[in-house]
Amino acid sequence: MVSLFGRRKTASQKNNPLSGLSVPADAGLLTCRVLDPVSEPVGQAEFTVTDSQGRKVVTGETDPFGGLAAMVPVGEYRVAVSADSFSPYRASATVAEGGKLASLGDITLQAAPSLPLPAAGEWEIEAAHTRIGFVARHIGLAHVYGRFDNFAGAIRIGESIEDSAMHVVIDAASIDTNVQMRDNHLRSGDFLDVENYPTLEFYSDRFQHRGGNSWLITGALTLHGVTRTVTLDAAYGGVRVGMENETRAAVKATAELHREDFTINWQTMLARGIAVVGSSIKIELEIQIVPKGTELQFK
Repeated sequence: MVSLFGRRKTASQKNNPLSGLSVPADAGLLTCRVLDPVSEPVGQAEFTVTDSQGRKVVTGETDPFGGLAAMVPVGEYRVAVSADSFSPYRASATVAEGGKLASLGDITLQAAPSLPLPAAGEWEIEAAHTRIGFVARHIGLAHVYGRFDNFAGAIRIGESIEDSAMHVVIDAASIDTNVQMRDNHLRSGDFLDVENYPTLEFYSDRFQHRGGNSWLITGALTLHGVTRTVTLDAAYGGVRVGMENETRAAVKATAELHREDFTINWQTMLARGIAVVGSSIKIELEIQIVPKGTELQFK
């Protein structure tokens, strides 16, 4: 029987992922589903498909259900899948002639091993090896890269890292984008207004382990007299012994801020012909901490 909408699909067609797709005879569909250790789908996992010569053929992200699908020419391939907090997964796949399906089935990512954590106690930011930077869009043009040169921070590491807390104070006037005229403008009342708000402050006592060496650090950022909740996406780099036999730990973190959240109205400035940096600002931190009271002879 033929339906009003065309020929009815057979049971085999309903179960065939290629049904309805126009796949050339010299290609095939490479598929799999990416799961975590408790069989939940991993969405936005990054994947790369390379050929037998090691050349990238397809890159992308899994869908919200952990699905991966890539139409590729006939041949031998390597599939690499990675996601935050999980160890990378690699597998081989063969795509045969005839527009056939090459499925890896369900693949399970394993939790990445965690580096040893810092010892409980009082730590402080070691300024000489720390960078507090940002990237902003220059309206209609390229990006503006900047940093703050003067800051201080204390971190209390708890017996459990989740019981830790940190407090960072930044000198707003120390902003540096390598253009003096722009820096002076950023210090003015149009932006940071350093005369009335001389510091930026961040305080957090919410450390959340995401698995492996990935953490979320959520706290209160006070900027331009306004306090907002900000979450840092942090990658812990482990503990090392430095050249002076000092113990230090490293963390990289990012966050995105929107200037309107801190009552800095960029549309008003545009109306006045002021086009310095865009609305969204990406914060990039590279932090090293040492036990409080550590004396370093060389920077």
